[in-house]
Amino acid sequence: MHPRVRLIVAEAHPVFLDGLVRAIRDERPDLELVGTAQDGDEALHQIRELRPDVAIVEHDLPLLSGVRVLTAVRRDALATRVLFLSAHTDSGTVYAAIAAGAAGWLTKDANRHEIGDAVAAVHRGQTVLSPAVQAGVVDEIATRAGTEPPPLTTRERDVLALVASGRTVNGVAGELQMSRATVKTHLQHLYEKLGVSSQAAAVAEAIRRGFMQ
Repeated sequence: MHPRVRLIVAEAHPVFLDGLVRAIRDERPDLELVGTAQDGDEALHQIRELRPDVAIVEHDLPLLSGVRVLTAVRRDALATRVLFLSAHTDSGTVYAAIAAGAAGWLTKDANRHEIGDAVAAVHRGQTVLSPAVQAGVVDEIATRAGTEPPPLTTRERDVLALVASGRTVNGVAGELQMSRATVKTHLQHLYEKLGVSSQAAAVAEAIRRGFMQ
């Protein structure tokens, strides 16, 4: 007999969470629910403490978004596979999550059997997408193929991290021991790669793409 798949569920809406928990416990003997969370901080804490095989994570969790939970899981090289559950079907949002390392994306109209089967599938190493988002993701891949900007350099990531912490151009220059002109050049490259025009937008887009927590 195969060991059960250890699972946590992070979902902000208590009624939806309760229904999903009951379905897993009553109908899926192959799954072992080891924890639940209603915000991103608690979800990440449970993933770190309990080390589940799979985490079902709502995309729009309070305190720490689902994408930021995923980013932390990937950064810390945790083995937990993150399966997003969301009302969103926007292809860009789904593409960004998969590119950041998500194991799959389910829309909230998925029934309990589909969710359970998806958990089992991602545990086997598969990537699972709800039918509602599959075509959009394929189109997004085709659109981006050959047009994706190069990855951020180490220096660009350093500048971005300091900007995200609230440093000014002068502050970044002092911290990294470079001129203000060089900092501005790095920022301009960041804007071009991320398709934005301000420091705040660069930080937000970098988080959305999974470049930083």
